[in-house]
Formats: sequence, C-alpha cells, structure tokens
Amino acid sequence: MKAAVLVLDGAFDSGVSGILDVLHSANALRGQLAGAAPPRFDIRTVGVRRRVRTGLGHRVDTESVVEAEDADILVVPALMERRPEALVETVGSPAQRAARRVLAEARERRTALATSCTGTFLLAESGVLDGLRATTSWWLAPVFRERYRRVTVDESRMVTTSDGITTAGAAFSHLDLALAIVRMRSPALADLVRRYLVVDDRASQAAYTIPSALARHDPLVSAFEEWVRARIGEPISIAEAARELGVSERTLQRTVTRTLGCSPIRLVQSLRVEQAEHLLRTTSLSLTAVARRVGYESPGPLRALLRDRRGLGARHLRS
Repeated sequence: MKAAVLVLDGAFDSGVSGILDVLHSANALRGQLAGAAPPRFDIRTVGVRRRVRTGLGHRVDTESVVEAEDADILVVPALMERRPEALVETVGSPAQRAARRVLAEARERRTALATSCTGTFLLAESGVLDGLRATTSWWLAPVFRERYRRVTVDESRMVTTSDGITTAGAAFSHLDLALAIVRMRSPALADLVRRYLVVDDRASQAAYTIPSALARHDPLVSAFEEWVRARIGEPISIAEAARELGVSERTLQRTVTRTLGCSPIRLVQSLRVEQAEHLLRTTSLSLTAVARRVGYESPGPLRALLRDRRGLGARHLRS
C-alpha cells in the first residue's frame, strides 16, 4: 500500500508524527506476525510546497504532490487551529486552494482519503465529503454541522469510514486514524502495533465530551442546558423547558438537534451521566443514591447509560 501523507503549513505536529510513527512501526513489526508478513507500506511525505512549517514551527521537507497521484491512500494531518471561526476561514482561504484541489483530484481518482480533527474541515471545504458520514473533534461538531450541511457528522465516533474516506476525532485520534489505516491491510498487524505503542482501543469520543462546551454554540441550547442542570435530580419535561425558555417545543427540539446533532432528551441523559460520573468518582454514595441525585428512581437506567456512553460500569468508574 502506497500511503502519501500530505503535510501542510500549520499542520498539527503530533498529527504528522503520530501518523508517520504508526505506519513506520507497522513496517518494522510486520515480520513478527505468524505466517506470511503483510506487504510493507510505501510511505511518502508530500506537500503543495517542498518545505513546510508545522504549527509549532518545525520544518518538514516534502516530496511533490505528484508522488500522491498513484497512492492507494492520501492522509492529511490536522491543522493546528483551535478557534472555530479562524479554522473555517483558514480552510476556505486562497492559501489552501492548492490543497483543496489536490483532495478533489484524489477523490476523482477514487484514491482513499483519511484525516482527523480539524483536517475534516479541509476535506469538507473541498467538497469530497458531500453526502457522506464523517467525524471530527467533538467540540468542533456544532460549527461543522452548521457549515457543512451536506455531510452527516457523528462526533461521538473515534473513527468512521464512508465510501473510501476515513475520518477521526480530536487531535490525538490521529493514532486511531493511523491504526485504522494499518487495519485495512492487516487487523493482526494493527493490533500488534497498538500493543507495542500502548494505544488503547477507543471506539468513541463520548467519554471525553463536555456537554456545556457544545451547548455554548447557541444561546437557546445554552439556556436549556442550564435549565436542565438546575433540575438534574427531578423529572425533566421538554415541554415545560420550552415553555419556561419562551419558545415552542418544536423550536427547542429543532435547535438542539441542529446544534448538537442529538435530541433534547439525549442531552439530558448526557448531563445526567456527566454528573453521575462525577459523584461516583468523588463520593462514596451508592449507585442507587447517585441515580436518585441525577433523576432516576432506580440504578438500572443509569447503569445502562454509563455502559452506553462511557463503556464502563459504575465499579470501574469508582475505582
């Protein structure tokens, strides 16, 4: 598999090194597998300029993007831009026109594409994600969802693949992205690399999501989030919330879904899980007592939510 890593000015340093480290580790470890070793990765670092400066100012010498024309997969490390508005401006700027063209042409050739974190914005700006599913950093999802309405974004996923394009979540999911690329060639090799590099097997970003950070992207959603937190131990009525916030229930439903990609009830559940996790980690309250403090009469529903959202039981969270 020929893997071309497209490094752009302002690239996230650990994104570049993480992808390259995993792919080169796969080459170094492939001989340890029983039976015939999978083929080596032919790894090329390419750029729209021959000398690139990363986000932290490190110099990366690259080969011409012509080297990516016969690649099996083109991987784009994220850009080091944490401000949503500046990120949107950057990916749509004339400075990234050449990169957008490279991505669009690669898609026309049906070359597999892969990126993570803010790199998903560049792919979406290039139009290659239209009609597909993708993921990005959980905290950037409201901005992504608003700007790229032809893309179905699921920020809870750590890695997702749709029609040959693989995307991953927040910054350090570059490792998950690179392991997913290795897994395309050999699941056994991907597992071996994961063990040597001590990378946890993480399927979801949900455990890292901070609901209040997402809610801040819209005044109504933020007000609803505060309203729920003030009543976290009580039965929650979406109709009552809408009435007290001065909007229709339909408007509240539509605004939360547009901003967060989930229903108001799911946001309520997320806030309850967040509070329950905090209580389990910081108090000696029983699970039954914790459940009651976050609005459940019995621990069963909370136990199910913890496993669904965190992938862990109460005992593991407490320990």
